Amino acid sequence: MLKTIVIALLPVLVLFGSGLDRLSILKSEKAVNSTSGTLEKMIVANGNVAMDLDLSRLSGSTHGAKAGRMSTLRFDVERDSFFTVIVLNDELRGPIPSSMKINPIDAARLPGSLGSSYDKLVVESLAWGGQYDLAVRHAETGFTFFNIEGYLVDYNPDSKGLAIQIGRLLISPEFAQELGRPSDAGALVGQISINATMRPIEVTHLTEGEADSAVLPANPETGTVPGPDVIVGDVNGLAQFGSSSGTQVGLALGTDSCNAGTVDLNWFQLPSNDHPVIPQNIYRMSGGTTNDQRFEQIGQSSVKHAFTALTQNICGFGCNGVGGTRLGSGCSDPYSASLNSGPSLGSRAWINPYTGFYPRGDSATPPNIHTGHTHTGPSHRVLTEIADLSTSQNPGATY
Repeated sequence: MLKTIVIALLPVLVLFGSGLDRLSILKSEKAVNSTSGTLEKMIVANGNVAMDLDLSRLSGSTHGAKAGRMSTLRFDVERDSFFTVIVLNDELRGPIPSSMKINPIDAARLPGSLGSSYDKLVVESLAWGGQYDLAVRHAETGFTFFNIEGYLVDYNPDSKGLAIQIGRLLISPEFAQELGRPSDAGALVGQISINATMRPIEVTHLTEGEADSAVLPANPETGTVPGPDVIVGDVNGLAQFGSSSGTQVGLALGTDSCNAGTVDLNWFQLPSNDHPVIPQNIYRMSGGTTNDQRFEQIGQSSVKHAFTALTQNICGFGCNGVGGTRLGSGCSDPYSASLNSGPSLGSRAWINPYTGFYPRGDSATPPNIHTGHTHTGPSHRVLTEIADLSTSQNPGATY
């Protein structure tokens, strides 16, 4: 028999999958597994990008001729872009799959859909094992314009400066096809350079590869922005949904999201990427004579992608009656435990915890894809070890 359980939810739209990410990094780096020191996960605080492009070659007007004059396109990197690198004891170990949004500084006339996508580009660090490590893509659709190869990387731990220099820009097969020149796939049309200042979002202290402690440093430039303000107004209906081999259970609970802001909140369902997501975590307080010695996270879920806002008023803010594709000012929207249990919940890994950005559902990297893995009873729910919930094994604990 379980005692009363209280679940702490991270605010919708802001979440962090640090445990799973850290585990994957530790397992993928043999050197880390036997190293003591400090492991930092860092994102781009700010930066700039320069692309030197042979626009004549890109447009095909000098096909087969020598390279023409280069045109330089300059961009600012969107602040707190979730382009993520791993640094171990002040030495760069490399990027992990992630992206940085780049915003053009000047206007430019570019061929094909590159022109209409000029203000929607990202530089993306690709999944391991592919032919290329970096690419320039459309931020929303995932369409690849250029693959990047042959770049040099430098990291300065004193200034936390990351430099990626003279990366060769190669026309992607899909862009070559769109331009009507499929044979130009892989053609060299320029180079890219990136200079960025990084900042840590997770710092883990290791002893022989084992994590002793981890902290999530605060953003030094946090502040408030007028507009919609979505909060978790209520939780209810904790229930179990599935078990696995008798050792784990999948939990979920109902939630009510409230808009405490003065502006209606966009609530467009997938494939749009303009709606909140709802994660769930479970924590245990135990240990010591008063059972308050340790506060441990013992479970977490994937995220529920919101759809169709209702017009309730559970938070008592005074709902303005707007619902459907927007959650009105003051309004609340309920999700039962069964809705939040999935099993088709999206991965946290696609979501930038500082900006709330995640790919569209119809992009090349949909945030709620379920191919390539098998669902078990507790899959994607608040996956928790039964032993961590046992009152006999954790006497006096609260949850």
